[in-house]
Amino acid sequence: MAKHSDPNSKLIAENRQARYHYAVEDTLEAGIVLQGSEVKSMRVGQTNIAESYASVEDAELWLINSYIASLNQASHFGHEERRKRKLLVSKRELARLWNATQREGMTIVPLKMYFNEKGIAKVLIGIAKGKKQADKRETEAKRDWNRQKQRLLKQNY
Repeated sequence: MAKHSDPNSKLIAENRQARYHYAVEDTLEAGIVLQGSEVKSMRVGQTNIAESYASVEDAELWLINSYIASLNQASHFGHEERRKRKLLVSKRELARLWNATQREGMTIVPLKMYFNEKGIAKVLIGIAKGKKQADKRETEAKRDWNRQKQRLLKQNY
């Protein structure tokens, strides 16, 4: 019998370039504090996290420069499109993130934004280190080789 997908769980936005520009060492799921008009806009799919990052400031975790479009229907109680949004993590996780960012070259990047099975907005963040140009070329070469290998295997069968 086919498994039905939950109508509440939905991928909102994905930062596909993050794994190309950064070597992700660890991931963590965090809640996000939103206004009502932001949730409505996210349900429609008008969100972008490609240029955003997370930062620990004043013992709180913030998502900076994420874009959530404003809705015409919510004109009276609208929201700022690129405001700082608070991320919800435990104190232990926050301390671990702060320690990780104190190391050289480490940063916190959002990888995915989604609604979980309960319909709650979540952000998957990763502790990552920036790749140098040679590392990016190596990643691209591996991906190209895997594509070529799949083509060769497909032709033989």
